[in-house]
Amino acid sequence: MENKFKSGFVTLIGRPNVGKSTLMNCIIGQKIAITSHKPQTTRNRIQTVYTDERGQIVFLDTPGIHKAKNKLGSYMVHAAKRTIAEVDVILWLVEPSTFIGAGERHIIEQLKAVKTPVILVINKIDTVKREEILRFIDAYRRELDFAEIVPVSALKKDNVDVLLDCIMKYLPEGIPFYDEDTVTDQPQRQIAAELVREKILKCLDEEIPHGVAVAIDSMKWKGRICHIDATIVCEKDSHKGMIIGKQGKMLKKIGSLARPEIEDMLECQVNLQLWVKVKRDWRDSDFLLKNFGYNPKDNE
Repeated sequence: MENKFKSGFVTLIGRPNVGKSTLMNCIIGQKIAITSHKPQTTRNRIQTVYTDERGQIVFLDTPGIHKAKNKLGSYMVHAAKRTIAEVDVILWLVEPSTFIGAGERHIIEQLKAVKTPVILVINKIDTVKREEILRFIDAYRRELDFAEIVPVSALKKDNVDVLLDCIMKYLPEGIPFYDEDTVTDQPQRQIAAELVREKILKCLDEEIPHGVAVAIDSMKWKGRICHIDATIVCEKDSHKGMIIGKQGKMLKKIGSLARPEIEDMLECQVNLQLWVKVKRDWRDSDFLLKNFGYNPKDNE
């Protein structure tokens, strides 16, 4: 009997920094979402596509569900909550622990209100002993009626094939939404901007948390070289000084780390020019949020 082709939408939810972007990059097989040890790295709802002979999964990697502190935070939370109601399967990522804190309980309450199948994904199992995993599964099983519980390590790619099998089981039959070679709906400009932002988070560690955005001002091809001008926007003059660094060394470092990854994405040589501007309180400005790709009207 011939297997029917499956296709559907799957969202990854979870508290900030549980490894949603790492898992999605692992499944897709290339870097789409930026990763960082800082929470709330993902700001937009990133759509990526996985296709094999069984079916097509369209993944929505949402920002982490957390308590909003400004308009950007509110945008991120609304994007995550809205996605839950629009998909065929929900993947809830948690860290390996028997402690279920207030943040997890907030998500449990959101999930109780939906009829969509929820697959609990216990990520980062490479950080704990194998015999402890059953205790973590047991702790969560008491809280919600999960369709499946799958322990994985997105970083080490452990058990990810089992997770894909589970997802396919709950998808409806249907035709693919995208061509089989499509991996994301993100425009190249947006991915380039996010790659620059990732390097800022990496280079400046805790000094500049989330008051940074990156806008691609121009992206022009001349021959086999892509010339990119990008502006890094921060909230304080002191942040601007840190980003530029002594004699411009930090800015050069950010550019030199981002450029090879942008070249890999575009498959050509890149000339990357970075500029830094201060725009105070941009995270509370509807106009500036829209300018950086976070449209507040998306939440209406």
